[in-house]
Amino acid sequence: MGADLEQDPGPGGPAGYRGGVPVVLVAARDEADRIGSTLEALAAAFPGASIWVADDASRDATAEVAREAGATVVTRPKAVGKGGNVTECARQALSGEEEASVFLLCDADLGTSAAELVALVDEVMAGRSDLAVADFSRRVGGGFGLALGFSAWAIRNRCGFEANAPISGQRAITRDALSSVLPFAPVWGMETGMTIDAVRAGFTVTEVRLDLSHRSTGRTAAGFIHRFRQLLSFISTWWSRR
Repeated sequence: MGADLEQDPGPGGPAGYRGGVPVVLVAARDEADRIGSTLEALAAAFPGASIWVADDASRDATAEVAREAGATVVTRPKAVGKGGNVTECARQALSGEEEASVFLLCDADLGTSAAELVALVDEVMAGRSDLAVADFSRRVGGGFGLALGFSAWAIRNRCGFEANAPISGQRAITRDALSSVLPFAPVWGMETGMTIDAVRAGFTVTEVRLDLSHRSTGRTAAGFIHRFRQLLSFISTWWSRR
């Protein structure tokens, strides 16, 4: 573990992999008001699963809420962005969960809808996919689709896969595929790069339509700034995989 990282196993430590359940990796930043319900839903959906939280230097009580819920928290003293943050958490989980064959990646803002992710894990455990991506059945918030459209184009351009949900952070993945796609692309390019890298490595990628909800960014100044930053990350990820 690097000097700038701190790992806290939470009360009782991780539950451990027992077969039939994934190891869950939750990406979080400033989600104290939603992560509790998300973790509760995940624990109920996957009894006995180890739950790890990648906390990107949250400025609120996100890490504390996660620890109280029994999650293993990997946190940083300084924010580095989603891709780098989840990369470190995934590496620690891979080394700490040696029996795990399937990992579930998701965002901390799903709330009770996180229970729907069972279908993603089933897709991978049934052998139909190496990387199963959740396609939200309902679009919540968002802008005009420029960043989303570029990500879909970048994936198609670099590996030929037609993605309906190119930037969805809700993904079930085999251990072999996860190891192959690490490190994730920096900041917001994580999912775009993950799909490109998985397809190029010969893994099967599928999408599953799920009724999920999450915190959305609307057509506000802050929302447009966020999506512009996403677009820059997607461009960088596309260019780096030329």
